[in-house]
Amino acid sequence: FLDNGTARFIDAKHIKLPKLGIVRIAGFRRLIKERLLNHIPTRIGTVTIKKTADEQFYLSMQLGSDTAFVKELPKSQSQIGIDLNLDNFLTASNGAMVANPRFYCKTKKKLAHAQRVLSRRQRRAKKEGRNLRLAKNYQKQRLVVAKLHDKIRRQRNDFLQVLSTALIKNHDLVVAEELRSRNL
Repeated sequence: FLDNGTARFIDAKHIKLPKLGIVRIAGFRRLIKERLLNHIPTRIGTVTIKKTADEQFYLSMQLGSDTAFVKELPKSQSQIGIDLNLDNFLTASNGAMVANPRFYCKTKKKLAHAQRVLSRRQRRAKKEGRNLRLAKNYQKQRLVVAKLHDKIRRQRNDFLQVLSTALIKNHDLVVAEELRSRNL
């Protein structure tokens, strides 16, 4: 029920991919699990595997089906306008303000320390004439720095997803200004 001829789900924890074979997956979406259990025909379009700098693998799929993936939200008869600004993250037309969480500023000190350690390990490996790909301590520290950057990216993404979902669920119409950085 979830296949495209080459890529297909075996069960809720495994997917069979061409050239890779059977791959175990984690972080399974509830939406796909329901479709597997209820035998709802769903086509898998494109399958993409991405490896991040901190050695994490992500599988993304383009899915298509005759039945809707999400339910339509009830009408709330509410409208809101939002203004993005520099002092706080946004100000709504009803007067509510959302503070900027400043995830980078909170992690900046730890990140700066990790990058200094990385720089020292790079200089030492080059001084000793070793290739950086083979320098184990450099590679371990590179992963530490990459994980800190990824943590900041995930925090920002989660904040935006939670905020936009709350706005969409509570209002029928959300209007934002068109930002032009040269006008700031």
